[in-house]
Order: sequence, then C-alpha cells, then structure tokens
Amino acid sequence: MRSQPRQNRVTPWGELIADPARGALMGNRGVLHDDEGRIVRSYQIERWITCLLEYKGRRRELMRPGYYTELFFWDEATALAAGHRPCAECRRERFEEFQAAWVLGNGARNGLPLASEIDRDLHRERLTDDGCKRTFAATLSELPDGVFVVQGGEACLVWEEELWPWTPGGYGEPVELDPLARVPVLTPEPTVAVIAAGYVPEVRLPQRAAEHRHAEPEYAG
Repeated sequence: MRSQPRQNRVTPWGELIADPARGALMGNRGVLHDDEGRIVRSYQIERWITCLLEYKGRRRELMRPGYYTELFFWDEATALAAGHRPCAECRRERFEEFQAAWVLGNGARNGLPLASEIDRDLHRERLTDDGCKRTFAATLSELPDGVFVVQGGEACLVWEEELWPWTPGGYGEPVELDPLARVPVLTPEPTVAVIAAGYVPEVRLPQRAAEHRHAEPEYAG
C-alpha cells in the first residue's frame, strides 16, 4: 500500500500536486511520470482532456510505466481553469456542447472545429513562452460563472456573484465579489468565451457535495 498520495491532483493553476482529496473527473496530458512514478514533466502533448472516472468497465493501473499519467480534478471548473477540455470519447455529449459553444464564443473558420484544432488553439493560451501559467486581466463583472480568477493570491471560482477560494479538498467560505475589481483570470481566454457562450462547467460546491459522493474508482494494480 502506498503511504503517500501521488502527485496527480491538478490545481486551477495547472500545477500537479500530491493530495489525498478525491477527484470528480480524471484526465491526462500524456506520459508525465518516469518508471518510478515520479512526475518529470508538466505535459507531453497538446491534448489536455478531462474524462469520466468510470467508462465501459475499463480498469487501469495508476502511473503504469510508459502509459499516460492519470490526473484528477476536484471538478470540471478546476479542469477548465487548468487548460483541459472534455474528452471526445467518454464525455462525448459534453465535448459536443463545448465544441458548439466554442464556435459561438470564438468563431470557426469552417464549421465545427476538430478536437485537434481546439487543442492547438487552447495550448497557445495555457502557457507563456517560458512555461508559466498564462493569465489575462478582466473586470469581474465581465466574467461568467464557472471561471477562475486570482484574488489575494488565491485561485477563486466566480459563482453567483461570489468568489469561492479553491483548495485541493473543496472550496472555502465564499466572499461577495466586487464587480468593478480588475483581476488576473486563470481560465484560458478561449474557454472563458466558451463558458460565456453557454457551456456551464460542473462544480462541486459544498451544498452540492451530496451529488458527488462517488470517489475515484479503485484501479487495477
């Protein structure tokens, strides 16, 4: 039995941390770990996705050498802030909603964009040239619910005119937001446009905890 949690929990900053909190979604960015299960890179590919915890009875050995690194997110809003998007296989319906909202929010050159086109455009907005989290400034009143911003050095979820500070195990006590405040936005700008166009992220606020009692499945191995 492992005595320490693995470094596979994702923060709204896109960082990978070790924490015992359970996630509501899984995902990946390629092979990020070595043969000893240590994280050696922050991403391998541009395809950053979020997946269901359970799908068609599939079972995986966590951090198997040479296979993609399983990442876990507290909720979808966290995953979107980190720069991920819905998987086009196990979350097909949600991907198609995201895809349609992408066209409304960001436009499209020729019909619905392919997943690879979304990944390419998103990747430009995830990181700066030196590999740091890319942010942009906005006024809180301009932002839709489900977006993450930085307030007082903390990552906070914008939701129903309040700011909810994020922790690995859930959200802290909310505070009323100042609609005129100018803040750094963690959620990539194209994803903010998707949310503004009608895509509603799944969130795990305290009053909704009963809806998300299923923890990560026990993967084989």
